[in-house]
Amino acid sequence: MSGNRRKAFLVSAVLVGGALLMTACQDTDKASDTGASQGSSSASGDAATPSGSSAAGSGKGTGKDSGAAGKGSGATGGTEDGAGSGADTGNGKREPVGQSCGANDISWNTRSETQAGGYILISAKAKPGITCVLPAALPTVAFGSDGTEAGPVEQAVGEQITLSGNTTAYAGVNPKSTNGDGGKELDSIIVAVGDDDPEPVSLKVGTITVDKPVVTNWHTSATDAVPFS
Repeated sequence: MSGNRRKAFLVSAVLVGGALLMTACQDTDKASDTGASQGSSSASGDAATPSGSSAAGSGKGTGKDSGAAGKGSGATGGTEDGAGSGADTGNGKREPVGQSCGANDISWNTRSETQAGGYILISAKAKPGITCVLPAALPTVAFGSDGTEAGPVEQAVGEQITLSGNTTAYAGVNPKSTNGDGGKELDSIIVAVGDDDPEPVSLKVGTITVDKPVVTNWHTSATDAVPFS
């Protein structure tokens, strides 16, 4: 090969090598740009993900808050319903039902009466600030250390009575329903609101003879509480 031809071949080789090198550089730059672009997109996507998560979290939080608010409203409604529960008056409203009376919720009084052969009239009023209900059941009246209990005079129990303010309930007790001379002499009676009343009271009545005692239901009128046998 002549010197000129070798020189030309070397120049061509250099030019081709340079062209290949430039192409490789361009490809590398392009790949770098593409990678950077993808990295940027990925970074943008990653940045968007927390934002999306935050938005989702925000939506979730809103739902939870709304749920809590709804639950709170329900609880409030539930509380109002509880306060408004009671007997239906027929006009769309409900009258609240008071607590059951216990003997210690009541101011008691007794007096002797002469009707029906003589009996003891028991009167009951709620203590100041108390509203309670005497159940539709026979008063529990017992006598003496042996707890002799008065039986019923009436055929059926009466209606429940709500005690509040000046409302008074009455019951009549005949301590001796027999005609004989037997019986025991006592000067007090024990009164409770039902057999489960935890705090019965002892009431002074003067000296009485007790033999098969009987008692009426509770009444709002003293004249209805006469224990006729």
